[in-house]
Amino acid sequence: MTTGSDSFRTRTAAALKNAALQTALQRAHTGFVEKRRQAVSLLPEFEALRDEGAALCEHTLSYLDAYLQRYESQLRQQGGQVHWAETPEQACEIIIDLCRQAGARHIAKGKSMVSEEIGLNAALESAGFEVVETDLGEYILQLAKEPPSHIIAPAVHKTRAQIAELFKRFHTRYGIQGARTEISELVGEARQVLRERFLRAEVGITGANFLIAETGSSVLVTNEGNGDLSSSLPPVHIVVAGIDKVVPTLEDATALLRLLGRSATGQELTAYTTLHTGPRRAQDLDGPQQYHVVLVDNGRSTMLGNEFRPMLRCIRCGACLNHCAVYGAVGGHAYAAVYPGPMGAVLTPLMRDLREAGDLAHACTLNGRCASVCPVKIPLPDLLRSLRCHHYAAGLVPRRQRWILTAWVWLAQRPRLYQALTGLLSWSLAGLGGRQHRLRHLPAASGWTQARDLPAPQGGTFQQAWRRQQSCEERG
Repeated sequence: MTTGSDSFRTRTAAALKNAALQTALQRAHTGFVEKRRQAVSLLPEFEALRDEGAALCEHTLSYLDAYLQRYESQLRQQGGQVHWAETPEQACEIIIDLCRQAGARHIAKGKSMVSEEIGLNAALESAGFEVVETDLGEYILQLAKEPPSHIIAPAVHKTRAQIAELFKRFHTRYGIQGARTEISELVGEARQVLRERFLRAEVGITGANFLIAETGSSVLVTNEGNGDLSSSLPPVHIVVAGIDKVVPTLEDATALLRLLGRSATGQELTAYTTLHTGPRRAQDLDGPQQYHVVLVDNGRSTMLGNEFRPMLRCIRCGACLNHCAVYGAVGGHAYAAVYPGPMGAVLTPLMRDLREAGDLAHACTLNGRCASVCPVKIPLPDLLRSLRCHHYAAGLVPRRQRWILTAWVWLAQRPRLYQALTGLLSWSLAGLGGRQHRLRHLPAASGWTQARDLPAPQGGTFQQAWRRQQSCEERG
């Protein structure tokens, strides 16, 4: 998908007029925010834990090569294999080759944002494999032929009625008749269909929330258990993860898990937290016969050496999306990217191209709420400002906007003229606000005033008001 300025404006305008989407977003936004608030309030040391998480991630990034090498060494000792992929294309080629070596036809996939990032499903299907998503949200979107709109709740934009209609349309082939409307019924219907897919899959593919260098283990958290079935039933298990997912020790992973659950879904821990360490051993009752980990770079090494390095701390909790005013208004599909919201507005231009996706950095009010809730304290507003500077320096900002910015810079460098003009403008707007001090129709800010009133200035600038206050204090 493209992320050009015009197409982004078109998508956001359509999203704002989509009544079903607005209903779904409002329900999800309220639920996520309130659950996180309650979970954080029950953990007095949460802020200290955020400091610990940020420091841990920074330490790991400083020695990333060493921890990745240790992870590979430990996993090989456990009988697993590590494959390195610099690009999405290389990652897909490696996975397709592994599936062919296994003689696979059917693949069961657990939820994985990295697999979305590299376009894995399309590559596997083009190679002739039958792929089924086993996470309920991802399965719904696979039927609907839509990309995820949220990194932890991929089908958050769907209403219950839409899901029921979708299941009714696709599940008749399995002998399931009639439409179900209750959540428990819909979940049961999906479970009935997916059970057979788990049993016949020759390859299971999952993501990983963390990779532990100390033991060579991968950590996978889910609330449905589908990841455990995808990883333990098929003879071959393939883990796809970014190189930034490695952490030094099991204790470090535990600290981040305490942050992840509370920030993502408001839980102390997710329902299933599973560690995978290589293929099945002689004494194991289940597990894969082969265990492969595909580590994906896709621009992460470049980020490690520039000002966007803090973005590599991200543990994919989705808190910044849930608290973002822009995302809450238009949803994830308006971003036309794998990663939406504030974290996506930073990642997408870095992983794609500034010319293609640079406008996403402007889809932000810079209110700072995303940074205040990030469990590992990523300075998202600062990173977005840096991207805006790069966007401007590359000459990608529309000419009219460049003229306005150039004029503002010229004016701001002349304090007396700036103060005089802004003072005049402030008094003029105060007069237009009338007795109610509200601006109902303002051509220069029609995007705001067509939906809400704009508070009028009190009259005069801040400096003028400060001088009046000082004068009053001097006179007693």
